[in-house]
Amino acid sequence: MPAKRIIACLDIKGGRVVKGVRFEGHADMGDPAELALYYRDEGADEIVIYDIAASAERRTIDYAWLKQIARGLDIPLCVAGGIRTVEQAIQCLENGADKISINSPALERPDFIGELAAIAGSQCVVVGVDSRADGGEWCVHQYTGDARTSRRTQRRTLDWIVEAQARGAGEIVLNCMDSDGTRQGYDIAQLQAARQRLTIPLVASGGAGDAGGFLAVFRETDVSGALAAGALHSRALRIPDLKRSLREAGIEVRP
Repeated sequence: MPAKRIIACLDIKGGRVVKGVRFEGHADMGDPAELALYYRDEGADEIVIYDIAASAERRTIDYAWLKQIARGLDIPLCVAGGIRTVEQAIQCLENGADKISINSPALERPDFIGELAAIAGSQCVVVGVDSRADGGEWCVHQYTGDARTSRRTQRRTLDWIVEAQARGAGEIVLNCMDSDGTRQGYDIAQLQAARQRLTIPLVASGGAGDAGGFLAVFRETDVSGALAAGALHSRALRIPDLKRSLREAGIEVRP
């Protein structure tokens, strides 16, 4: 069985790393380039950079800025932020990204998933899904980088992830909005339901707080990786300590 991935997540807004609770009240957490190097040295298996305001502001990520960050990394880098065309995605890959994550742009035009997979390969295509419980079912939300633009779509989460997989996504990152920033643990029930419907890798996002939360999500949902942001930024959770705890509990992680 492949080793479980510990993924450091950098949400970028206004050129700074930010973190909120349930996608609201973002606080400044530091410089993205400095934090990316810090997590590289800490032993993160992957870094994800989300320009969380880009889609709502109808722009894409800054390629020169991306290149500067990628230059210092020797671990996989996934990027997201208003990437709406194959040309923009290729620019990101040429400037150092290893994978492209699309969220709101995929909802705007689902054919984009297949177009990107045909050019870059499914292994490079990640579909991010921002999901929240509403009326007894999980629903997809869009433009979530700003509380003023965030809105519920008509898509049900479990239907959308199956469609994204069929269209060529190579990985799904499920952002459980009700758990985001709470540090109370991942949404096990939602992740279990998602895992049962997918054959491609699933990454858990939202709720990382301590080693126990990671242990639970890996044991109970069989996700391939788990994202953490605020708990890492605050140093309440250190990746070397986390990996040691997981290894002692019998979970395979990379050194």
